[in-house]
Amino acid sequence: MYYILDKISVIVPIYNILEYLPRCVRSLQAQTYANLEILLVDDGSTDGTGELCDRLAEGDERIRVFHKENGGSSSARNYGLARATGAYIGFVDSDDYVEPDMYERLHAAVVKYDTSVAQIGRDEITPEGEKLPDICIPPREPELIPPEKFLEELLMHRGDCSFCTKLISAKLFEKEQNRFPIGVLNEDFHLLILMLEEMGDIVSLPGYGYHVFYRVGSNSRKESREHFSRVYADCVDNADMVAELVSKKYPELTDVSFRFGIFQRIEYMLHIPIKEMTGDNEMYRSIVKYLRKHWWEAMRNPVLTGKNKVYHTLFATAPKGIRRLHRLKMRCGGK
Repeated sequence: MYYILDKISVIVPIYNILEYLPRCVRSLQAQTYANLEILLVDDGSTDGTGELCDRLAEGDERIRVFHKENGGSSSARNYGLARATGAYIGFVDSDDYVEPDMYERLHAAVVKYDTSVAQIGRDEITPEGEKLPDICIPPREPELIPPEKFLEELLMHRGDCSFCTKLISAKLFEKEQNRFPIGVLNEDFHLLILMLEEMGDIVSLPGYGYHVFYRVGSNSRKESREHFSRVYADCVDNADMVAELVSKKYPELTDVSFRFGIFQRIEYMLHIPIKEMTGDNEMYRSIVKYLRKHWWEAMRNPVLTGKNKVYHTLFATAPKGIRRLHRLKMRCGGK
């Protein structure tokens, strides 16, 4: 009698990524886990990336290529989910790459600890090859994290909300509502919060298996004076969604959830262009109103830092003036 390995489906949403896609695909082809299918979902590329997908698939029966009209990363991921045949699902962004044993380690963990989800550490690498400071620090030993604790870590900005660092049972995606939201950024956080209770305990592994290629031009990182990334507004919306969830299911996390909502609003205020701080900007007006209304509650919150409270007070009092000072500080090399 021999053991048949579960099939793992790895979904790669792809759009106009000629330069970096080969490295991503090669890292998946090099996986030590044997029963793997790789779904390359070309999301309407216009630069020849679609044809590159077809060439990369030649001679490797594990690779399945799909071409669809452009709809964004969430649309491409959902398209792949509808066509995946594996018992477990993984996601890799097309400019990133993974360690050869990543899926072998993740699968061994879900089997050993009898969980639906396993995750591994990630780092961020610049185009110059420099490793950026860790956003999420992996544990020293494998760790089982219950949903409530995992949510707390996310809200304190210590947890990893990325689906790319995780291996997830395909059964969790059987519900129609368990799909990535279309037309928003920070979609991983949004869906993870919705699925968290169904996931149960998550096993977190030590070490780094996933490498994020930090490109300023990617969707969530693109920002300039002319382009204010929509991700900041989406993060505020997600904070409100979490607050509602916490009030119903995790009331003991109320202070942490409130802190998260304030933090996301401060981030919005620190990045919005001054020209968009106008009376007809509904999002901007609602955030200033919220900061003013909840000032005293924030001052009494035990998990907001002193720096958070100072920024809260300043933006609630004189938002445009503080934004101008912050912009000047950043121009002068401040942090």
